[in-house]
Amino acid sequence: MLLRTSGNDLAMTVIKINAITVPADSGDELAKRFAARAGAVDNQEGFEGFELLEPTDDRLTWLVITRWRDEESFDAWVSSPAFAHGHRSEAPKQEGGDAKPPVGVSSELWSYQVAGGSNPPL
Repeated sequence: MLLRTSGNDLAMTVIKINAITVPADSGDELAKRFAARAGAVDNQEGFEGFELLEPTDDRLTWLVITRWRDEESFDAWVSSPAFAHGHRSEAPKQEGGDAKPPVGVSSELWSYQVAGGSNPPL
């Protein structure tokens, strides 16, 4: 979406939030897996930033927040080999067994754009 200011078009940041529900004892593993992939998306065209938010109460939902220049940049990343590589199963198949399951038991993708806020002085 574009924001009009005095006749000029300014691109709005697109925010994608992946809400991942994990078992109570699996949060550390989720954080470890994200740390192992740190920087993997940094050079993707249109990528503006990332945070992994850990709940500080008894919730089981962690939030993965990414910011993108536009929807097309996000879609290009999701369609990229880098995305597929980063979201494959973390564990190789065991002999005669299956791959280790993902840490999350469910996830939901939410999409937002900035509608207001403030930037406090540094």
